[in-house]
Amino acid sequence: MTVTSTHSASSAEDGPKTGNMRSLSRAMEVFAELQRADRPQRLSDLARTCGMSLPTTLRILRVLQDFGMVSQTDKSYRIGPAVLPAARSYLENDPLVVAARPILQQVASQTGLTASLYTRLGFERILVARVDGESPLRYDLPLGKRLPLTVGAAGKILLATVSEAELQQVAAAAVAAGHEEGTFTADGLRARLPEPGVDYAYSADERATGVLSVAVAVPNRVGRPSESLALTSPVETATEAGLKAGVPELRRAAARLSELLEGSVY
Repeated sequence: MTVTSTHSASSAEDGPKTGNMRSLSRAMEVFAELQRADRPQRLSDLARTCGMSLPTTLRILRVLQDFGMVSQTDKSYRIGPAVLPAARSYLENDPLVVAARPILQQVASQTGLTASLYTRLGFERILVARVDGESPLRYDLPLGKRLPLTVGAAGKILLATVSEAELQQVAAAAVAAGHEEGTFTADGLRARLPEPGVDYAYSADERATGVLSVAVAVPNRVGRPSESLALTSPVETATEAGLKAGVPELRRAAARLSELLEGSVY
């Protein structure tokens, strides 16, 4: 009787907790989808993309609105102003960003190319720091933008050593997020990655037309790399050979960043 009662009590406690965690997970999914969007999203579009009912999606949006995480204009929703204090706190206090800034400045100064730091977030990557080179890029890529791992040197290098199962997950997630066509597979992704033994990735006209990029992973002694450093240039001011000539400098910068992070609470 005692065991049964204890189990029943535990189940009763776990039920609400499980439900609360599922609600939180759904809210984060809606919030992440708004981050990916290039424009305000309608309720019906968010519900369809996230695989939720209209009432559930609306309830989530209203809660996020209460906390300022989401704003509404007419019948469309977008990220709200409450993200700005969080973003400021991250950029000013995160050990990764703080350590990377002077390193990126040095790389950009020595190579004349735009130097960027990306971090992996799930099956995507985010630009967290950038120092412009001598030649401006043709496009504006704001900090915090969610980007695919499947295109661009900075994303591909983070997949160079992952398992076949994870490649399949990344490919499926890229399709679900709209980054890739529905026919995209792990085989297609594998063909884009560096050859075995090559510690850098190169891309040309992949994510943005007229842009060349090369990237290396930041070493991580406790697991697979989750950050990458990249050099980027417009095609008219650089060549593949010229960009790859910057790989040794990227390697040194990545090693230095890794060393600095080892001594932090990162």
